[in-house]
Amino acid sequence: MGHRSRRRLGAWLAAVLSAVVTLALTGPTPARAEVTNPRQQWLRQSQAGLFLHWGMRTSPGYTSCSAWEKAVTDGGWDAGYWVAEAKKLHASYLVLASFHSRLGYARAWPSAIPGSCSTKRDFLGELIDAAKAQGLKVMLYMTDDPQWHAEGGHEWLDSAAYSAHKGHDVDLTTRDGFGEYSYDNFVEVMRKYPELSGFWIDNDNDYWIDHGLYEKIRADRPDWLLSNNNEDTPIMDTVSNEQKTGMTPAYDYPQAIWTPQPRLTEACFKLPSSGAWWYSGTDSAVDQGLTLGRLISNSGSSVKSLMAETAQVNGRFPGKQEAFNNYAKTYLDKIWGSLGGTEGGGYSYGGLQPGAWNDGAHGVTTVSTADPDRHFVHVLTRPSGSTLTVRDNGYKATGVTDYRTGKKLDFRQGDGRITISGITDWDPYDTVLAVRTDGRQGIVPPGSLTASASVSASGHPASAVLDGDPQTYWDNNTTLPASVTLDLRSAKSIRYLAVNQREWSVSYARSDTEQSARIRDYQVHVSDNGRDWGSPVASGTLPSARGVRFIDIPATTKRYVRLTVNSTWAAATDTKRYRKLLLDEVRVGSAYPGSGRITTDGGAPRIRAAR
Repeated sequence: MGHRSRRRLGAWLAAVLSAVVTLALTGPTPARAEVTNPRQQWLRQSQAGLFLHWGMRTSPGYTSCSAWEKAVTDGGWDAGYWVAEAKKLHASYLVLASFHSRLGYARAWPSAIPGSCSTKRDFLGELIDAAKAQGLKVMLYMTDDPQWHAEGGHEWLDSAAYSAHKGHDVDLTTRDGFGEYSYDNFVEVMRKYPELSGFWIDNDNDYWIDHGLYEKIRADRPDWLLSNNNEDTPIMDTVSNEQKTGMTPAYDYPQAIWTPQPRLTEACFKLPSSGAWWYSGTDSAVDQGLTLGRLISNSGSSVKSLMAETAQVNGRFPGKQEAFNNYAKTYLDKIWGSLGGTEGGGYSYGGLQPGAWNDGAHGVTTVSTADPDRHFVHVLTRPSGSTLTVRDNGYKATGVTDYRTGKKLDFRQGDGRITISGITDWDPYDTVLAVRTDGRQGIVPPGSLTASASVSASGHPASAVLDGDPQTYWDNNTTLPASVTLDLRSAKSIRYLAVNQREWSVSYARSDTEQSARIRDYQVHVSDNGRDWGSPVASGTLPSARGVRFIDIPATTKRYVRLTVNSTWAAATDTKRYRKLLLDEVRVGSAYPGSGRITTDGGAPRIRAAR
């Protein structure tokens, strides 16, 4: 993927706004930012994709387009192989990256537009056909960037040929010239390949914006997706977050993601985890635990895993990557019912709390999209003992089984937690526990509450924390301390607050300028009349962590409850996030669900009184 010049979101919006009048008079209707759209449905239902960086500079590398094409064909390239390997990973789409700035700007399809390598054989068309036959989608990578035009001492772009084709001088090594050239390629591809599913775009080019490229794509191919690398460009359906490392645990990739749901989000990472995004001549090892952990933890955060494998010139993957694919198929087949057809638990879709659990355990949860009472706990790092305790998020548990074996497990529920005991079959990568529930209990209906705040940014009132819509949120207008007060309309039991913060920042400090905007120090007060608050009934520090957070309150009966945030985790060096707080929702728990211990004794579950 490599370094790219970045256009910040504000600059993009400014460019769009400045062009609105002109476009309205002379061009297509400006494309709008759409967080959700029916064309996205297939990707929202996906868990993974296969990323294929493959072109003229794939080792051993070629400077002649025809020589590269001959080597590919003579080597036995077969689109069906890529599709079969993608299916082993349970991927539902492929992204072909041959028109890539570090791979010779090779177009693996016939083109009438001169300017860089274009093959006579239609590799792209063959891939689309092979994928369609197996129910998979194909997206095409397009680069914005001419800066690597002389990579390796060879000039990969032919400005003279393109200029003759256009009838005016165009320097393809400039961003404007390359923008014009790539624009023409977008249009040609749209015309030739109606069954393509969209473009995966490596950032913006001013020429595209100034000449209404995205508007044209939306007009000509309204069902196609647009995905953008590393930048939340509003017109794009998907934001793809490039591989980050250094998290603890290492597989917990979502800690590095800053895109709030329900924005479609990808995490793209390499197999193997080190080295180039393309085949450089080395058969590097694949870390099974890290790769599977990333896929599963992404699924547990409703993030799509775009996994990059380094195809050789003939299209086949090096032996160690192919061996991993074979292993992954067998491994994932056994647990796919806990990943496919699910959303991440503990976020906007309900579900049990993910993250750090007891005794060193760590993992994610998923919840079935077809049955909100079917939950899965994915223990990626096991606890030191034989029990696991997970926050229940208001769900009353009725049964727990080992998903692989079907073995019923004893559990007890109380004080907002489900403690599962007698686990002996720990998997080295992902122990999956299936949890049946009987709905949520003890949650004060949000519709029976009203919310107010000490301060709010325009358009982001306190009422947003009660509407259940992840696209709306309360904004503290960069003011701390700041508080949200909930009026229960009459005195009710209050036992805890469940807080979903907007997932718009990393959850740990990656650098001085990339830090977490989550709640740090807080206080909770209660009141009978909304005027007299007394001393806080709870105070402390919340961890900088993704997913729902809980604040337990000593049993009390009051009409009003107030959450005051005194500080957040972002330091003053992170000017974008310092003192800024965004809350999606706050729920009031009036009682903890369930009470007692459930044992199976080899038969029907029986409830025993809690001790």
